Amino acid sequence: MNIEDLAVRISDLSSFDGYQLECQPIPGEIEVLQITVGDFDELPTYVSVTDTQILCITYLFTEDEVKPESRSEMLEEMLELNIPIPLSSFSKIGDRYVIFGALSNTSGIEDICGEIITLTENAVESITALEDFLN
Repeated sequence: MNIEDLAVRISDLSSFDGYQLECQPIPGEIEVLQITVGDFDELPTYVSVTDTQILCITYLFTEDEVKPESRSEMLEEMLELNIPIPLSSFSKIGDRYVIFGALSNTSGIEDICGEIITLTENAVESITALEDFLN
């Protein structure tokens, strides 16, 4: 499966599990598909496909948005949240904190859409859980 196939398959669904899914390809050296779930426009998921996996990433906030005096405590909280937030893990790309999930590149469209929706829901829950550490 490649990005074009994935975009077509998601667009053909129109909605999944009660959510509208909108796709927008982002051209570049690595093909990426931006997917928004329902009314969560501010938290799009970026999807890339490799030979072995489908990687889904949602950006949460930047380093500048973290209260410096709370950073260590926030990182500890993120580690503790990794287990109770299913199908997602925290990471950092440059100065941006992210939540991500990965699937096999042989996953069915229902599994992929389910991961994207779960990741978006987990992003919202994560921001809520970490809001005391943010400016």
